[in-house]
Amino acid sequence: MEDYRQPKPEWIKVHIKKDQKYRQTASLLKSYSLNTICSSGNCPNIKECWKYGTATFMILGEICTRACKFCNTATGKPMPPDPDEPQRLAKAAVEMGLRYIVVTSVDRDDLEDLGADHWVRTIVAIRECLPQAQIEVLIPDFQGRENLIQRIIKGKPDVVGHNLETIERLTPMIRSRARYNVSLEVIRQLAKSGIPAKSGIMVGLGESFEEILQTMDDLLDAGCSIMTIGQYLRPSPRHYPVMEYIQPEIFSELKKIALEKGFKAAECGPLVRSSYHASEYKI
Repeated sequence: MEDYRQPKPEWIKVHIKKDQKYRQTASLLKSYSLNTICSSGNCPNIKECWKYGTATFMILGEICTRACKFCNTATGKPMPPDPDEPQRLAKAAVEMGLRYIVVTSVDRDDLEDLGADHWVRTIVAIRECLPQAQIEVLIPDFQGRENLIQRIIKGKPDVVGHNLETIERLTPMIRSRARYNVSLEVIRQLAKSGIPAKSGIMVGLGESFEEILQTMDDLLDAGCSIMTIGQYLRPSPRHYPVMEYIQPEIFSELKKIALEKGFKAAECGPLVRSSYHASEYKI
């Protein structure tokens, strides 16, 4: 078991300082009462992204109904969805001058439609305020319910992502309620729509190199065209331990393999997260 207090390797450390643009981004998000996975998920790239005025919006509140062993987002009983949130988010995106907007959410297993209607209204609000912008959505599994997933697809985002998070063997240990095969089926439904489907996993959880390659094959078989791979970082001592810090050259090798296998785009690195450099993909 990894000691939470042990120093991280140099390639994990982030040396970017908070500057005026970072503070402006933080202030704007606060003024619109918006959540981001950047802060909720304790993302290591928050300084870099906010410095350049970008952020990954997190809708449907900041309390998740699931308790995944890797995630820093709070778990509990959420408040009802805020009906004004979609418009506030769209207005904030306009003020930030965004041309590529990434939206994710907590899981809302407490809602009858699992939050699908709120998702659709958010996409519509962004389209109305920023018709030329590209929208990437990172959705929950919606319990595999095809009718709900189709509602997201009909909103016509430019990229739709759903993360596997880890290999099949480790899924029961680190993901709450989610199932590996259900997630693959979600990705399959997304890919069938013709919208580029995206997924990501973390490494350093105890998986083998061969299991990573098998996961790549599983994603490709489901129609996934964009893949991200990043180092798992333990948010706190109560979360799943880091079993290994993966060397940067291994990430480079994984990216090469992913592209050779047939992914149209792959982002692999110690600090890579789902939306890292998302606007730079050419697919």
